[in-house]
Amino acid sequence: MKTLYLILCLLGASVPLGLFWPWLGQHGLNFPLLIQQVWASPMAAFAWADVGVSALALLAFMAHDNKRHPVRHRGWVIAALFLIGPSLALPLYLLLREPVAPH
Repeated sequence: MKTLYLILCLLGASVPLGLFWPWLGQHGLNFPLLIQQVWASPMAAFAWADVGVSALALLAFMAHDNKRHPVRHRGWVIAALFLIGPSLALPLYLLLREPVAPH
């Protein structure tokens, strides 16, 4: 499973960033334009609402699950969640949750 989670982490980071970097290169850190485009159409709003609810669900799951299965370095997951999104944060959390193989 670790290999699968690692592949999903790479996809979860590269696909969203591959779509965002060209926009960022063209517009820079233009937050008003970003917010305007997020809500520009019902489909864009639908997608972003889905991402937002997924992020909240992941935070709730992590808070509950961490009581039974403590995960080291959860801060990286939270950073990934806010910097990229659930597409990276969920597989990263699941990867960090996997037991460490003995040496």
